[in-house]
Amino acid sequence: MAERTLMMIKPDAVAQNVIGEIIKQVESKGFKVVEIQMMRLTRAQAAAFYAVHREQPFYNGLLDFMTSGPAVPVVLEREDAVRILREVVGTTNPAEAAEKTIRKAFGSNVRENAVHASDSPENGAVETAFFFGES
Repeated sequence: MAERTLMMIKPDAVAQNVIGEIIKQVESKGFKVVEIQMMRLTRAQAAAFYAVHREQPFYNGLLDFMTSGPAVPVVLEREDAVRILREVVGTTNPAEAAEKTIRKAFGSNVRENAVHASDSPENGAVETAFFFGES
């Protein structure tokens, strides 16, 4: 059965003008783009989305970065979507990411790592609803 998950192309990748390349890479792995939009997160939206990190020392820098330019939330669908997408994007640190992953190709550092990918089916549903409602 198909599963949905959220990927967000972060402001660094948008600024690099690689949105199409990232979408092409996930589509080549069997993902279907279900919904997509470009938006500039407000600080309140970024704070709500990343609330799980509120107590972390990197939190304010993360909010600054995520509000620094437009981002592109994308709802993706395929069987085993969360697990496969996490493989396609690579580890959080681009320097440690596997070759041919999105973060290895387009990320600069742990914060500016090109994309966000939901880490569980439950979070995928919550994060999808955050940007696109319950549809």
